Amino acid sequence: MPDYWGIAGYPISHSLTPRLFAAVGNHLGMEGAQQVFLEAGDTDEFESRVAGLEGELWLSCTAPLKHAPQDRLGVKGPEGVNAVNQLKRINGEWSGTSTDGLGFVAACCHIGIEPSGTVLRMRGGGSAARSIAAAWADAGGLLIPEQGRRALVNGPWDAAVVAEGHADLGIDLDAAPAGGQSVALDADTQVSISYGDDASTDEFAVIMVAAQHLEAWKSIFAPERAAELPSLSELLASL
Repeated sequence: MPDYWGIAGYPISHSLTPRLFAAVGNHLGMEGAQQVFLEAGDTDEFESRVAGLEGELWLSCTAPLKHAPQDRLGVKGPEGVNAVNQLKRINGEWSGTSTDGLGFVAACCHIGIEPSGTVLRMRGGGSAARSIAAAWADAGGLLIPEQGRRALVNGPWDAAVVAEGHADLGIDLDAAPAGGQSVALDADTQVSISYGDDASTDEFAVIMVAAQHLEAWKSIFAPERAAELPSLSELLASL
């Protein structure tokens, strides 16, 4: 049971993460953690904000902080992803991981899209793109990378990359946070992981943020209680 849990990054006022922490915590009978919204536009501001919080701390990180923990806190993300979106501090020691990709795969399965054999056209090459590429390839999916602000670098997903062709699913990972518009991609179905203040629980972006939050509980926050966690449907219904 942490002393604090919440969200760090900028912008975060729209974030569902504190509500997700509370919902999962209530499901598990965990009470007493203080919710925190840590607005931080850079690493220095992040370290200043967390320095004032004594005790165990569980955080989800969003832009622009997904790379900072690797350099300043000594936390490494999964192979090829090289970024984290979940952080845990116990006795001053930090650990972390990335759950964007696993959350994306789980959200796709939730809406009836199985990754195996499915071609994903993906615009962008940042931390979320790399995490999604790794998880999608691991689940048997195929990828058509599309140039955005950054190209998708080589990684453990290389064998899943196809040069061009028909795409079943599309996602623009360069869409601005907090409900930014996506570039239209050539795909049968397009989804977004950017949501705003008025987002509903049937939007893909909300489904994904709930799914990746559950993955964080399984992998870093409370893996010993993974079997007791709510299902994705149960968590969405509680929001």
